[in-house]
Amino acid sequence: MRRVFGDAVISFCAVLALLLMLVSIDPRIRVQVASTWGGSGTPTSVSKDLGEVSTVVLSAIRDNGIDNAPLMIFALAATVLVLFMLRT
Repeated sequence: MRRVFGDAVISFCAVLALLLMLVSIDPRIRVQVASTWGGSGTPTSVSKDLGEVSTVVLSAIRDNGIDNAPLMIFALAATVLVLFMLRT
């Protein structure tokens, strides 16, 4: 049970670090996150704001992926190779 909790905390921290990097790099995401944190706290507005933030994040990832396609292919191949190395 303790290991499961530790793994969950590590995963949450990794997602948070990724989000912080995206916010610091892309101005579209920065504006969307700033407007989300400044809004009202009702559950319907929070879910709507999170949906808008996720849409902006996904479009930024898609745009950067298209712009840097060779680098994305290399990163994917490197990830697959590392996973195979860790498995054996």
